[in-house]
Amino acid sequence: MVIGSVAVLLLLASLDQTIVSTALPTIVADLGGLDHLSWVVTAYILASTIAAPLYGKLGDLYGRRRMVFFSVGLFLLGSTLCGIAQSMEFLIAARALQGLGGGGLFVLALSVIGDVIPPRDRGKIQGVFAGVFSLSAVMGPLLGGWFVDAFSWHWIFFINLPLGALAVAGFAIGFSATGKRASHKIDWAGAAALTLALGSLTLVTSLGGRSIEWASPSALGLIALCAASTAAFIAIEQRAAEPILPLSLFTQNVFVFTSILGFITGAALFGAVTFLPLYLQIAKGITPTVSGLLLIPLTVGILIASTSAGQFMGRTGRYRVLPMFGMGLIVAGALLLTQIARDTGMVGFGLSIAVLGLGLGCIFPVVTTAVQNAVPRAQLGTATAAGVMFRQVGGSLAVAVFGAMFAGRMADVLGDRAAELGGEIGPQIMATLTPELQDTVATAIVTAIHPIFWIVAAMALVGLGFAQLLREVPLESRVVPKGE
Repeated sequence: MVIGSVAVLLLLASLDQTIVSTALPTIVADLGGLDHLSWVVTAYILASTIAAPLYGKLGDLYGRRRMVFFSVGLFLLGSTLCGIAQSMEFLIAARALQGLGGGGLFVLALSVIGDVIPPRDRGKIQGVFAGVFSLSAVMGPLLGGWFVDAFSWHWIFFINLPLGALAVAGFAIGFSATGKRASHKIDWAGAAALTLALGSLTLVTSLGGRSIEWASPSALGLIALCAASTAAFIAIEQRAAEPILPLSLFTQNVFVFTSILGFITGAALFGAVTFLPLYLQIAKGITPTVSGLLLIPLTVGILIASTSAGQFMGRTGRYRVLPMFGMGLIVAGALLLTQIARDTGMVGFGLSIAVLGLGLGCIFPVVTTAVQNAVPRAQLGTATAAGVMFRQVGGSLAVAVFGAMFAGRMADVLGDRAAELGGEIGPQIMATLTPELQDTVATAIVTAIHPIFWIVAAMALVGLGFAQLLREVPLESRVVPKGE
């Protein structure tokens, strides 16, 4: 009951990162505020990224059961306010509140498993959660479009309420409180510095090259703020009695290398699900709904590999070979995607993204299971939260960098003809273009997407080297209260 309830909560939190994307045109038509459009997505990602490490530490200090109730409450309150929003500004504020709850669900869902499942069996459950996370990345835009067509955009948020209430009721029944109470000192200064560092980093990567120019004072100011607050955070954590993110974790082999692997897999996943739909819809002329369905092999690959990886860890108590194998598959899948063209068949495309998904699926359950097995029990939530943070930051940075590369390459290929598009590229715009210009744009899309997957392949190759350095701590067959 605990696992099923937590899986539903994780699904809701991860879906809300992507489900609004296809509904944004309808929301703008209803509420106005085109200039603030990107903030509907950015507000949620920013708030959830900032909240993740805070929930990890608070869960360790005050108990994960209590923090699950708190985060679900914020998430459902934010969902309600989003659903009743009558202005774009109100919707953005409600999305930020929803993100503060959703960030906790990401971390607490993975941390709770460390409390109730022996390390050797955690891989199986983490594999299921990895599948849930990847499924939401692919299915979010599909569901968002369906809700808009069948009901209204408000139901994108209202659907969270009955599902969230049922899930938290099941969690309350299945996960009992320990009854332990202790006095703790919260590292507020460290939390503030980390919030500034993550907030400025997320903002500059989300908005840079889109809403603000990279060389603008705003972007440079955010970069400077990120650097300064990171330096301040390190200094604060060295003196804090109960640091929000203990620097001692960075001396542990397993924590360091699983964080690096999580960063790379986050970049590979978000890079794929962000730019492949452009290839399918613009270069291949496929509808948004069908393009979402054509990404299912990616999710199937992740599900198969993550489930198999979990079973392997459960039988053997070992995991080190899995990220090596997974990074090799990511290299192979990314290299296959560097060869896609306008005339690539859907079978060949499906096999390419399935290979990429198999590679990701080999790594996702290992990252959390290995670090939870290696750190003291008192730091379980904190270490889990840090892993989520690195994956989120990896995805955010990848989308920003890949987006800048993609736009630059498109501009180079299109040249003077870019002015004929009016700065917009989408299925509706493509339908109004001449056949000749459609061919030119499709060729530019294919040309611009290839470098993205060359970089993904290179990152995975570097990840393969780091995977060789990962130390293996045999997984226990029972829940062991490490450090207690």
